Amino acid sequence: MDYLKQGIDYMQEQKYEEAAQSFTQAIENHPNDPLGYINFGNLLMYMNDLERAQRFFERAVEIDSEAATAHYGLGNVLYEQGKYSEAQKPFQQAIQQGLEESDGYFMLGLSFLYEEQFKLAMPYLLRATELSPEDDEKLFQYGLCLAQLQMLEQALQMFYKVLQLNDQHSDAHYNIGVCLLYTEEAERALKHFNDALHIQPDHMLAAHAKAKVEEALLEQRNNQ
Repeated sequence: MDYLKQGIDYMQEQKYEEAAQSFTQAIENHPNDPLGYINFGNLLMYMNDLERAQRFFERAVEIDSEAATAHYGLGNVLYEQGKYSEAQKPFQQAIQQGLEESDGYFMLGLSFLYEEQFKLAMPYLLRATELSPEDDEKLFQYGLCLAQLQMLEQALQMFYKVLQLNDQHSDAHYNIGVCLLYTEEAERALKHFNDALHIQPDHMLAAHAKAKVEEALLEQRNNQ
């Protein structure tokens, strides 16, 4: 019996206890095969048991240092614990070992982004958008990175692309508004703050920005 396949099937059916039993059997039968540990690590992540998941991914790496998905899993565990700087190395190793998927570049880019290392984040987030050009969240995060680097025109292009894919993305509207304020286009910025609030009435940043812009425009009109 293929216990790995059986365990994956159980995971997809959300039968997590049965999946754990299958992966345990796979590991017992093939203790030097990293796939059993990787899949068990993935299961533990689904169950939010991050400490145990980390041990399984680390064991997989010990068995096969070239197992890209083991490095990627370890990076995810560290990232989920907010250990962004520690997550960078396993994400980089996953890519070096051939994980040519957008999620690997995206997670590495985010781990730099959340450490405010924007120049380091940019090429990885860019690569993620090249591999997944229809993923609005990847485009959005790349846009945020560009905005942090004061590349406002390019950031606006990304945020508008996000809206083409998902016109209900309130944060894209808000960040378009912020970029437009920097280019002194207050009226256009106000429209996007209103759009953000229409989609998400409790968007506090948009509400605050809207109030400030309305106050400034009113003062401007009174002084004319």
